[in-house]
Amino acid sequence: MPFKKWSGITRRGLFKATAVTGVTAGAISILAGCSHPGDEDAEAPVIVDKNKAHYVINPETNESVYSVTDLPISEDKTYNLPLGSVLRPGDGDWLAMTSVGTTSKPAILGAALSVSAGTVSNVVTSTVTDDTPSIAIFDVRCSDSTYAWVEMDLLTKSWALYAAPFSNGELTGKSTTLWKVNSNWDPPRMAVVGDKVIWQVMPSKTGKKTTENSRCYLWKLGSSEARVVVESPGRFATGPEVSGNTVTMSPRVHASKGVFYGITAYSLEDNLKTVVDQLVLPQSVNPMFAVRIGEKFVFSIEASYAAGGLLASMGTYIGSSDGPFVVLPREPAAEVAGKDGLYIVKSRSSYFVIDTEKERYSTLSAADRTVDYGDFPARDGECKTFVSFATVKDATTGYPASVAVRTFQL
Repeated sequence: MPFKKWSGITRRGLFKATAVTGVTAGAISILAGCSHPGDEDAEAPVIVDKNKAHYVINPETNESVYSVTDLPISEDKTYNLPLGSVLRPGDGDWLAMTSVGTTSKPAILGAALSVSAGTVSNVVTSTVTDDTPSIAIFDVRCSDSTYAWVEMDLLTKSWALYAAPFSNGELTGKSTTLWKVNSNWDPPRMAVVGDKVIWQVMPSKTGKKTTENSRCYLWKLGSSEARVVVESPGRFATGPEVSGNTVTMSPRVHASKGVFYGITAYSLEDNLKTVVDQLVLPQSVNPMFAVRIGEKFVFSIEASYAAGGLLASMGTYIGSSDGPFVVLPREPAAEVAGKDGLYIVKSRSSYFVIDTEKERYSTLSAADRTVDYGDFPARDGECKTFVSFATVKDATTGYPASVAVRTFQL
């Protein structure tokens, strides 16, 4: 197939495989065309009057509007992981995580935790890019059948994205090079679901490609080709967030009219070809996280803007383009998970567990002796089992000692 020039790099040159010690990585090509180009038509911006909000807590008086109730979920299992372990969101039994290596090559390992069993497996114990201390495993994601990871050169900030088949805590086949590029491009925000890897490539704010469009790619395990599924004329505001049968992200839209972001849910069933729903925010309003749970968007705004109505105020929102919106007016801190009208929203050292159908909420406290800002979610979007993790202190010394993982059945 023909390869086109893009930003001074040929497609063939970009994905040329290199021989490395220990692991062989194949390479892929990119199909021509894009399912959703940057100039695709988008919905009109949604402007909502502030007095039409359904607040969980009144932002002016700080009094509860929803009734306060006992926690509707209970702790199911707890695990202790080594200090330095960081879990990444996923929707399967296995959750990708990084852990501290025993040597400097690499200093960080790609690992995985079985939520049901509590076992941790080291998955990527040597780097594909090069066997030098400057190459680090930067980020990881997995499903129960696919594992993806980013390797970065800490000196040059160049990076590469790899993926491999995965089962029962170990790689079961050769890795594939999905992307390899220099520091002009930010490390990818990515998601893995089933046998699919979805990742965004955006120009770095400090690089030489700042005028280039951003693109989101999809690759299926075992394929020799990936495709461009979404193009953004500028940076994406949010990374790909998987929930049920959708992937939600926020490309720029209406680029000729100003800076607008369209929170958009795409169908996983046809590899993101179909737009399931879209909500375009007021001009200049930048979402922090966005996902679709059931028939509602759940998104976070981390700052308040001078204009734009309700959706231009800091907080977490639950609703659709035709409204109404349930609002938690608290500074957002992480992705939101939930199921069937129940939403778990992180806020500093605890979580709000919000039941929008019964208009009530409760508080899920962080693990005991948690350091600083408490638990972080290891689930994003629809889930049956909510998972959180937190660095906790030793009761005697007061120093950080381990990472506590908790699971809750929804």
